[in-house]
Amino acid sequence: MFTVTGITGKVGGQVARGLLAKGHKVRAVVRTPAKGEEWAALGCEIAIANIDDAAALTEAFRGAEGVFLMTPPNYDPEIGFPDTHRNAAAIREAIEKGQPKKVVFLSTVGAQATEQNLLNNSSITEAMLRTVSVPVAFLRAAWFMENAAWDIDSAKTGVVHSFLQPLDHRIPMVATEDIAQTATGLMTETWKGVRVVELEGPERYSAEDVAAALAGALGNPVRNEIVPRSSWEELFRSQGMKNPILRIRMIDGFNEGWIDFESGQEGTKKGTTTLASALRSLVSSKQR
Repeated sequence: MFTVTGITGKVGGQVARGLLAKGHKVRAVVRTPAKGEEWAALGCEIAIANIDDAAALTEAFRGAEGVFLMTPPNYDPEIGFPDTHRNAAAIREAIEKGQPKKVVFLSTVGAQATEQNLLNNSSITEAMLRTVSVPVAFLRAAWFMENAAWDIDSAKTGVVHSFLQPLDHRIPMVATEDIAQTATGLMTETWKGVRVVELEGPERYSAEDVAAALAGALGNPVRNEIVPRSSWEELFRSQGMKNPILRIRMIDGFNEGWIDFESGQEGTKKGTTTLASALRSLVSSKQR
């Protein structure tokens, strides 16, 4: 039995389906019974738990061959990441009491960076997982190619408003399909201690490449329009963010190059899905 958190999301759902396809039993962790109905119909055992509920998580993790761990995204955390620390404490208690045989945590590129930025959420969880008594793997994934979903409506009008700058600066990106396939493989492997797997796509991509891929998928010209760095804080605050500096510094990190893989490009595992392929699939799914 493998426990999968984040199962209602794109990556978690693909991990669960991948495990089921290989004949494994899956325990789906969901927040409400209604969210588990689809997975129960596929033969999954259902566990109801929130990520900060140590008691419920313990039962979800208990005796599992492996746990695929995702933590909820928090794009506007309070100073000091109190929610992340609280969640990490609950997860640690659940692991120690539930004693799964291993944990695969979906982390991020740049988790090792010491600069304060939004990705410190994953850094905090990694630090906690280094203290548990079971084998753990950090699957550090690059910038999701599917982040371009936010740009599709704008791209249909011929313009993408880019925070990635300079426009020709290439960063590591990866498709969720490759993340899920890698995670599914890790769940069925055996190792001791802490393992770090850093994952990106077959090559690196820039904002210009994203615009070109969207143009190909949509069938209309698409150009980039730079969002000036000086306007970001006011823009993010107008969208309701209370502490935008962490998000700003994350984007700075990609643009300036200090958010990258600890092992460098030569040390990463490479997925096979190209940006053009991922965005064609993304646009196709949006048009259904």
